[in-house]
Amino acid sequence: MSRISIPTRDDVPEAAKPTLDGIQKALGFVPNLFRLIANSPAALAAFTGLQGGLSKTLDVKTRERIALAVAEVNGCDYCLSAHTYLGLNLAKISPEEIALNRKGASADAKANAAVGFAAKIAEARGHVSDADIAAVRAAGFSDAQIVEIVALVAENTFTNYLNEVAKTDIDFPAVPAANAA
Repeated sequence: MSRISIPTRDDVPEAAKPTLDGIQKALGFVPNLFRLIANSPAALAAFTGLQGGLSKTLDVKTRERIALAVAEVNGCDYCLSAHTYLGLNLAKISPEEIALNRKGASADAKANAAVGFAAKIAEARGHVSDADIAAVRAAGFSDAQIVEIVALVAENTFTNYLNEVAKTDIDFPAVPAANAA
């Protein structure tokens, strides 16, 4: 059971209801994560703003691969479950690729550079080397895309941390972290 309340749509603050209604319309349901964040309309607005902006970066497969790598580094079962589901069903990533992504890798060379870089950022809390930057650039990523990878790591770290603090009830097929933090 979650350690922080996960309100129903009717019980969230009024300012959060339109955002949750939009999520309901887009996904067909409102995942527990969004209702949890809705305890704070300011946090919900900030998160959905970041998420919306970053949805225009890279491609959906790369974004989901990064989410999987970061969730594994941070040991977040909720996010691993959500992003495994989204990876399989939205991004159409194979189960074999998802297993690689969770290890900070990919069978696709360019994605491998992005996912590996994202995992290093999460593991080293941003303290990556010049060689790490050179490797992601050599794979074809621009400075703007490097900033976007860092932003995706930050977005996912927020949800990983929040879900671990709250022990959010998983509302996707459960996937446990291999290296629980």
